[in-house]
Amino acid sequence: MKRIICIVVSVLIMLFCAGCAPEQIPETETVEDTTNEVRTLQLSIDGTEVSVEWENNESVEALSELVGSEQLSVQLSMYGGFEQVGSLGKSLPKNDEQTTTQAGDIVLYSGNQIVIFYGSNSWGYTRLGRITDKSGEELSKLLGNGDVTITLHK
Repeated sequence: MKRIICIVVSVLIMLFCAGCAPEQIPETETVEDTTNEVRTLQLSIDGTEVSVEWENNESVEALSELVGSEQLSVQLSMYGGFEQVGSLGKSLPKNDEQTTTQAGDIVLYSGNQIVIFYGSNSWGYTRLGRITDKSGEELSKLLGNGDVTITLHK
């Protein structure tokens, strides 16, 4: 009888220990990380490379896809004495919010216009990024003396 009790207890202990084994973690779906792709998006203004801190939003992701593996050049025109505006030739997703811009801000206007500010304005825009390595005075010199061409590339 003792032998049967020992066997039953041993089996119960083994079953209990088997229940304590770490559970198998199912494989998760691989999600493509586009943040590095967006972070590698580069901008130059009339050949002058500028550093940009890009926003993490679907508009910037779509802009990066539009650039692709090539480069995208956009002719910008002065407007209002505080910004340069140019058509992207394609509409991007937008999430406009009332915004007061500052020199260096890069925004999307009407879903298909890229705007770079060398002054300030208040309007409904979707933020794309901000030029981080130029002062307001440097941006005025770079953007405030006539139309410019920007180039986006990876």
